[in-house]
Amino acid sequence: MLSIVIPVYNEEESLRPLHERLARVLGALGSGHETIFVNDGSTDRSEKLLAEIAFSDRNVRVINFRRNYGQTAALMAGFDVARGEVIVPMDSDLQNEPEDIPQLVAKLAEGYDVVSGWRRDRQDGIRRSIASRAANRLVSWISGVRLHDYGCTLKAYRRDVLKGVKLYGEMHRFIPVYASWQGARVTEFPVSHRARAFGKSKYGFERVLKVALDLIVIKFLAGYANKPIYVFGGFGIAALAVSLLAGLYAVYLKVFEGTSFILTPLPLLVALTFLAGITSILMGLLAELIIRTWYEAQGKPVYLVKSTHNLDPGA
Repeated sequence: MLSIVIPVYNEEESLRPLHERLARVLGALGSGHETIFVNDGSTDRSEKLLAEIAFSDRNVRVINFRRNYGQTAALMAGFDVARGEVIVPMDSDLQNEPEDIPQLVAKLAEGYDVVSGWRRDRQDGIRRSIASRAANRLVSWISGVRLHDYGCTLKAYRRDVLKGVKLYGEMHRFIPVYASWQGARVTEFPVSHRARAFGKSKYGFERVLKVALDLIVIKFLAGYANKPIYVFGGFGIAALAVSLLAGLYAVYLKVFEGTSFILTPLPLLVALTFLAGITSILMGLLAELIIRTWYEAQGKPVYLVKSTHNLDPGA
């Protein structure tokens, strides 16, 4: 089965045209399919229209949030209830074209686990396009996953790639990064992008700041989630080294130069960096206790198994 997951927030004008086009495209595929609309607390007529669409089409499923939680939460809700072996998220504003879905699914059949849409010819304003390109290059550089367009919602995932994935903040755009770090085969495919016909964009430049902060989080989780002492302890040792060097320099000034270091910032620097170093190391030890409790209390492994052969299940 193919599952289409669509977050909706105040998109009443585009819902019926989107459903009609999706019905034609999915019907032509000739396989089982479902469309999951997640109404993210819309204040317009979206909830009513989605109820009518679901009543007329049994392949449509609808989730209505009590309030607006954001696109990531809406996608997470759709992924949680999706029944398909292939899951395709897309936007509800008709800037993504349903007609691109068969090509993304076909690309998966070539052996990939994730196919990310690439809006090569974006129809957004110049300022937004420039900011998006800068953000995409930053993500590619830090993550090591070379994609041109992380912000495109239209992607295709094999179900097992999303198994166990929990998304927070604005992290839905980083799923290909998570998947690649876990050994999945990731590629991208050029898709169409249309200018917004109805409503207005829900995103501003504050999104760039959110992306930057989320990127720091995923980099930390990818590299140090199982060994946080490396981050906290590394910073702590560096701070203690600065404290030691500053202290030695203060002694040097006093003994060999005859200069009083009391009037310099050296005593304050020694004290602050020493306290920061000790505190950071203690925080690292506390983080190690927390992460061990997290894994052991829930029986979570620290590894992922792709497949096995001739393995005794009782071993």
